[in-house]
Amino acid sequence: MDRRTFVAGAATSLAALTVTRPAGADMPLAHNAPRFSTANSRWQAAYDAALAVLARNIQVLPYVSAPVLIEGSVYRGVWQECGPHEALVYRKFRPDVARNSHMTFFELQRMDGQLPANNKETETSFGQVQMVVPIAATAWELARATGDEELLTAAYHACAAWDGWLMRYRNTRGTGLVEGFCTYDTGQDNSPRWAGVPNQCPNKDARRHAAIAILPRLCPDLSATVYGARRALAEMAQALGKTGEAGHWIAKADAIRRGILDKLYAPADAAFYDLDAMGDFVRIDCCILMRVCGEHVPDQALFDTLWKRRIHDPRAFWSPVPFPSVALDDPLFVDPIPTNSWGGATQALTALRAGRWMDHYRRAAEFGEMMNRWCEAIQRDLAFCQQLDPRTGHFTRPDPGGYSPTALVMIDYTFRLVGVVEEADSLVWNVRPRHPAAMDATVTIPLDAGGTAALHYHRDGADLLLSGQHITTVEGGAVRLVTSKDGHLRKAIGIDLDRQEVTVRGTGGANRRLSIGRNELVAL
Repeated sequence: MDRRTFVAGAATSLAALTVTRPAGADMPLAHNAPRFSTANSRWQAAYDAALAVLARNIQVLPYVSAPVLIEGSVYRGVWQECGPHEALVYRKFRPDVARNSHMTFFELQRMDGQLPANNKETETSFGQVQMVVPIAATAWELARATGDEELLTAAYHACAAWDGWLMRYRNTRGTGLVEGFCTYDTGQDNSPRWAGVPNQCPNKDARRHAAIAILPRLCPDLSATVYGARRALAEMAQALGKTGEAGHWIAKADAIRRGILDKLYAPADAAFYDLDAMGDFVRIDCCILMRVCGEHVPDQALFDTLWKRRIHDPRAFWSPVPFPSVALDDPLFVDPIPTNSWGGATQALTALRAGRWMDHYRRAAEFGEMMNRWCEAIQRDLAFCQQLDPRTGHFTRPDPGGYSPTALVMIDYTFRLVGVVEEADSLVWNVRPRHPAAMDATVTIPLDAGGTAALHYHRDGADLLLSGQHITTVEGGAVRLVTSKDGHLRKAIGIDLDRQEVTVRGTGGANRRLSIGRNELVAL
């Protein structure tokens, strides 16, 4: 997208955004928020309960007088590693909250470029970097979708300065990779990955690490976060007309990706590991793997190896409810599972982030299987707790519940299973007529450029409508249809583990019969 294209859509989108900005946290959902209704009362109850959790977790925190989506449960604040991404997932329900949950970090940024790790009811912390999903990537996606040039400009300058800070203070070994100084840097509380390392940096100063021989560590996931951020910065620069700077960010992104693959990947184990200051791998097989995939560091060939050997192995990460925070077959898996543990528990945060990579790597059918398992676990226990046992699907107690990531998993997965998702240049229609959630269901989302996209399920299949106009009817089995924003069919993707027989009925009377297998792509 070039600057003219971006700015052309900005006036309308900014005007729409302005009228939905609230005076306080108690503002209702946007008048055209996504809608889901189903005759399956169990699924509907879980969906409605998830929306209620999210509504309660819209709060105004100190220092920035604008409502944001807090983490919920015992976490009374917004964290850089997850808050902006969660608000992005929620953006069509509360676009103001999505914007505020990014701008909070930019407004609290220090003069030297450091972004806060969090903003909580009790403090704003700069004692660790605590990043996973790059805020640059989520800000760019939000600004691009809404045509918000003010957000785009703020994000570009803030995230460029943050990159500079990280290279000044978290590249002490001169490798170009990002170093971990403490447990909270990666947000993995109580993980054996960080055994013997303090939770936070000394005196809450993220520029310093404890005087321990194994520190600092070169971290694959922190470096992957910077890789993803630099790719987003390149696209932001292009949208702002800064072509030369875009090339600079692309080169820097390529450099850090090569460093991750060259220094931190162990082919014999099909795993990414920290490299400590003694030059040794920290050999624990944990969700570093999913985080590196989340920023698309592996190419498809490498991913296929990771998938076959570790990610899709039921002895490792493909547990009954994926993905454990430490592989099931790793001797450091913590059992029994305590609360707030990245030592083995399957975390809702990891589940929510799966949408950033599983479809990218052509695993739509298995993603559907995973989403079903998660939604079933949530429907059995509507407290919306933080984590569950990957082997049983039971949520960990004690936990006060009301955790935003778990509620978002229920909402996001519903639309990814039986609804429609808007992407940058396409609409993704997930049609599963025999799915429990599809029972006489209607799913509607507002589109960024105006209008709506809707799926109406009936006994024989589903009708696809764009701003009330019929596009096509799908009958038979499950399939994903990808269309342009104006409804022209582009491709079909197999989203079921078993081969599906599907009929796609066009508006002109022409029918297309498909026999489509797992993850198969058919051009339309």
